[in-house]
Amino acid sequence: MDISDGASLKLVDMFCYLSDTLSVDGDANAAVEARLGKGWNTFRQLVPLLTNKDVSLLMREKLCTSCASICMFCMLHGSDMWPVNKENKLTL
Repeated sequence: MDISDGASLKLVDMFCYLSDTLSVDGDANAAVEARLGKGWNTFRQLVPLLTNKDVSLLMREKLCTSCASICMFCMLHGSDMWPVNKENKLTL
């Protein structure tokens, strides 16, 4: 798409803006998938703490509970603005 003074814009189907994935069709599928990926990546980074045998079982249990809260926050951040459908609710 050409704009003034010979500059042009590239048309894309989806892009990341303020850590949220926006798509042309306006649904939340891309955003949900991106957030789920970020949540799982956060969990994978914390796995060494959860599997460390030097840490007591009680402490690992507390870490697991905290990790679940952190991952859930990471997955749901910004979701209040998504146009969510039934399929997205089941995925989350």
